[in-house]
Amino acid sequence: MNARKRIVSNVRAVTLMVLLIVVFVVIIGRIVFIQTTKEVSGNRLDEMAEDQWKKQTVLPGKRGTIFDRDGEALAQEISSYTIYAILNKKQQSYVKDPKKTAEILAPHLDLTVEKVEELLSSDRFQVEFGANGKNLSHEKMEEIESLSLEGIFFRKEPRRYYPKQLFASHIIGYTDRDMAVARMGLEKSMDDLLRGKDGHIVYKKDGKRVKLLNPEENVVPAKNGDNIYLTLDSNIQIALEQVLTKVEEQYNPNKIIAIVADPKTGQILAMGNRPSFNPNQYEDITNYLNNSIADRFEPGSTMKIFTLAAAIEEGVYNGNEEYQSGTYRIGKDVVSDHNKVGWGRITYNEGVERSSNVAFMKIALEKLGEEKLYEYISKFGLDKKTGIDLDGESLSSIAKNSKLDAGATSFGQGTAITAIQQIQGATAIANDGKMMRPYVIDRIVDSENGTVIKQFDPVVAGQPISPATAKEVRSILESVVLNGTGKAFYNEGLDVVGKTGTAQIPKENGKGYIKGHGNNIFSFLGMAPKDDPQVVIYVAVDRPKLKPAESGSAPVAMVFNTILKHSLQYLNISPVKSDQKESAKDGGFSLADYTGVDRERAFEQLDAQGMNVTVIGQGAKVIGQEPKADTKILAGEKVLLLTETDTYQMPNLEGWSFRDLMKFGKLLNLQMNVFGSGYVSKQSIASGDTIKRHDFLTIELKEPNANEQIVESEDKVEERPME
Repeated sequence: MNARKRIVSNVRAVTLMVLLIVVFVVIIGRIVFIQTTKEVSGNRLDEMAEDQWKKQTVLPGKRGTIFDRDGEALAQEISSYTIYAILNKKQQSYVKDPKKTAEILAPHLDLTVEKVEELLSSDRFQVEFGANGKNLSHEKMEEIESLSLEGIFFRKEPRRYYPKQLFASHIIGYTDRDMAVARMGLEKSMDDLLRGKDGHIVYKKDGKRVKLLNPEENVVPAKNGDNIYLTLDSNIQIALEQVLTKVEEQYNPNKIIAIVADPKTGQILAMGNRPSFNPNQYEDITNYLNNSIADRFEPGSTMKIFTLAAAIEEGVYNGNEEYQSGTYRIGKDVVSDHNKVGWGRITYNEGVERSSNVAFMKIALEKLGEEKLYEYISKFGLDKKTGIDLDGESLSSIAKNSKLDAGATSFGQGTAITAIQQIQGATAIANDGKMMRPYVIDRIVDSENGTVIKQFDPVVAGQPISPATAKEVRSILESVVLNGTGKAFYNEGLDVVGKTGTAQIPKENGKGYIKGHGNNIFSFLGMAPKDDPQVVIYVAVDRPKLKPAESGSAPVAMVFNTILKHSLQYLNISPVKSDQKESAKDGGFSLADYTGVDRERAFEQLDAQGMNVTVIGQGAKVIGQEPKADTKILAGEKVLLLTETDTYQMPNLEGWSFRDLMKFGKLLNLQMNVFGSGYVSKQSIASGDTIKRHDFLTIELKEPNANEQIVESEDKVEERPME
């Protein structure tokens, strides 16, 4: 019995020993395996050890900035802040009194006290405050931080910011606030260049996650995005945005398009649309299209500029030749002038002034011929995209299926083109026949060292006409402004030339056109000064809400005249009266140099010569004058004398002409915004108040008895009735 028990015990001992040996072998084998392969469950031990002692930190690459032509930021990356609250009572600082904290904090976040208290009373480690608590400015962060609320903290984050807000928004576009996705405009099309590339730094740390002294570091530097400089002039663009807003509020049109370009280079100086948007609040966007390049429409009579130029270039235009205005028949179709009956037998030059459809039908079909008409449409680039460096440009639609299509195209119906195509074509008229491709990007610059990566130079898109033809077209278009349908665009001394347009809008079903007063696209394509145009401007206003007796040119002129004056002011081009030009030819009266002369003596001398003298300031000596010395002037002309002093008393400008207003602005280097046309009716700085150099001054001009003026217009219709 005992022997049997011993056998059983021995078996158990042997079994246990075998098991222990197996376990030992497995453990030793595992250790050998781990030592050999240095892996556990697919994870390398050396890498795990490295992770325990090393830390990697991202070095964010900064997004490039978009600047205007003078280096003012239009889109930039800035720091923003997200506010959050610690609620966990185990933390050193947490919200101890949710109710009191909510009462103090809620007004600063534009939230209700109840909503904030509900968040602060929740059973969570920490809470944020939704959209109202994100993207806070540095000033707002400091404002809340100064409240010293326990448990309230801020997280610093980068975001995209547009400092000029409603400013060329459809050109610049926008990104998400965190810049994760570029959504529109140059922000999207130039995203690869603007977007920064993140780097990183790897260093060793101790068990408490503290960086070791003199650790080995591995740094991959971040690469900031490139900067982009545009051709836009902020002075002109801001003035454009202001006047567009004013017209939008006063006339409530469906759309407005406005473009200002330098005809010598094709550079876009300003471009605006309505509806527009503030890219800082992109959730409110209602119009995603840059209508200046994406909207094609029947242009109306601005198209006549190109038909006229083609006829002159081909030698078939005789402005003194007479024709019978009124109607023009092509088979069963009859096209009428906009007043339905015409003006009897008139010259072609008068037909241009009156914007006669019949005149241009006869020019296109009887003198040029259909083939030549379309040849020049192509030469002026109206049948193709301009290639402007903006996404979303539309292609025109040229009607050329019949003789009627050719005739209607000659005066701007049936064929649909874009505003930017008209600007490009007009540069040929302004630039002695050379047509310049429009562009908005001036250069791309390395943001880290300032090196110019790429400079964009002017590109000649073609030469559809000769310098002589361009000069003659400008001369004829001047008469449109002086004597014809463009009188609303006359600006004393600025030598404006151009052509009005009143385009009909097709019905949605494609059958006929919308009827009714104001149901048109009213436009003007103009340039100045006539002999050497420095700016080309196109303005179109779609279906403004006009008063019963109001011309469609009114809202267009409000935009055009304001921007023309502002543009020429910043280009240092002063208005010149026609009588001043004549006096210059005849020798005139040469103004002496009064710089350094005693104020009273200068006044007495000029007054004795019959000048209208205004002295600015109470200083003893004259330090500036307008007009400048040796300028040819006439007796009775206003002469401004600036005296030596730090501050000046604002004169009463009421009744001053635009030309005299510009003299005043130049003497004090004022930042002026001028609205309207005619003579000064309102000034933002009251007469007698203090004014200093470089101050901002807003002026409203008004024509005498403006409400009683009736100007001949082509607003009625430009239609081609079908029989």
